[in-house]
Amino acid sequence: MRRLRQLAQRTPPGRERYIDLLRALAITMVVLGHWGVTVIGYDNGRPAGHSALADLRWAWPLTWVAQVMPVFFLVGGYANAASLTSRRRRGGSATGWLVDRSARLIRPTTVLLLVLAAGAGFATLRGADAAQVREVIWFATIPLWFLVAYVAVVALTPPMYALHRRFGLAVPVVLVALVALGDLGRLLGPAVLADGNYLLGWLAVHQVGFAWYDAARPDTRAGHAAPRGLFRRRLPLSGRAGAVLLGGGLVALVLLTVAGPYPVAMLHVPGERLDNAAPPSLALMAAAAAQLGLILLLRRPAGRWLRRSGPWQAVLAVNAVVLTLFLWHLTAAVLLVGLLDALGVLPTPPVGSAAWWAWRVPWLLALTAVLAVLVAVFGPVEARTRRPAATGPAGVGRRRLRAGLALAGYAGVLVGLLLNSLTPKEGPEPLGLPAPALVAYLAGAGLLRLLRSARDRPG
Repeated sequence: MRRLRQLAQRTPPGRERYIDLLRALAITMVVLGHWGVTVIGYDNGRPAGHSALADLRWAWPLTWVAQVMPVFFLVGGYANAASLTSRRRRGGSATGWLVDRSARLIRPTTVLLLVLAAGAGFATLRGADAAQVREVIWFATIPLWFLVAYVAVVALTPPMYALHRRFGLAVPVVLVALVALGDLGRLLGPAVLADGNYLLGWLAVHQVGFAWYDAARPDTRAGHAAPRGLFRRRLPLSGRAGAVLLGGGLVALVLLTVAGPYPVAMLHVPGERLDNAAPPSLALMAAAAAQLGLILLLRRPAGRWLRRSGPWQAVLAVNAVVLTLFLWHLTAAVLLVGLLDALGVLPTPPVGSAAWWAWRVPWLLALTAVLAVLVAVFGPVEARTRRPAATGPAGVGRRRLRAGLALAGYAGVLVGLLLNSLTPKEGPEPLGLPAPALVAYLAGAGLLRLLRSARDRPG
């Protein structure tokens, strides 16, 4: 508590505290949403989970608010623009920024993967079925789907921010148009056109975060004039702009979902023809616009509230371990289900029944307790990640070598995460994770760690 008070007191007066609140709320809603919507039952005598949304059609419009991944990418765009700009003002390079930015993302993820692999390997040695081990680990690593996209947009931040400084809001407009083109592939064929939406959709939201940063911290030293009119570089932060975005986004959502071909739910629903989130669809982009409008409408009152010490300290506490919360929340569910099943007291009431609703509260409380233990153990890995100062200039050859190695490191991490996510949950994996995925990830993470260590050493 004392450290939180000190951090709160040292907060710069001009900090956009609302961004930190949005990040904390987004991850908290993801955690509670995954826990709340999960149905636990038995499949061939083993515990299994699936989404309750297929049985709760009335809840589909609620996902227009509950699907908060756009909020996280919006906040990420703001934070990445702010830290990259700060690094360059202090004489640092984009490569150094990429290497340091990777630490906060990759260190907690590496711990998760190593712990899960060790646990899976131990279970396999004790005689557990390797296919069942894979299924359990697959469920625990579902959050890594999101991390694939986020690591990719972080790696692309330097060139995408340069595009933003040149073309402003025209960049996300073009990206959304490409998302619409990908959706045409899903609707009319070929479906492969939509694969790019996994990156394009989140890049579009990330770019809007750049525009928010420029609006909150205008850089008057830019070497060119900012775009004006519709494609200006700065996001209008007024309540009027928020009302327009909220209204326009909701109208577009209704037209695309109720009258159009898209599902109403912004989360995955088994049996639906399309999935608005995987990959991001035009309907999800409309939902993101509506969410942005609501965020802008609440910005001023939330900013006043965050000037109070108590709320701001709570936001700082969550943000210190926000990635740990996200990465481990489904592992907490796996551990709790395994414990209750072993004790023979795992409740499996039908979805929507009175017993199922009554079980929601103790279920969430028990999961919170398990996650709190995991955060206490693994949270310090994230909270203590050091943010070193920028280094001085280096020779051209050395800069190019470091840039190439940094990109190779990011590529290894992305390939590893992607291979794990694309590998089906059915199939024997003694370590729970596909061996090529684990090797690629650890190679990329190790390379980035070496670059960071080499930069920290004198000379």
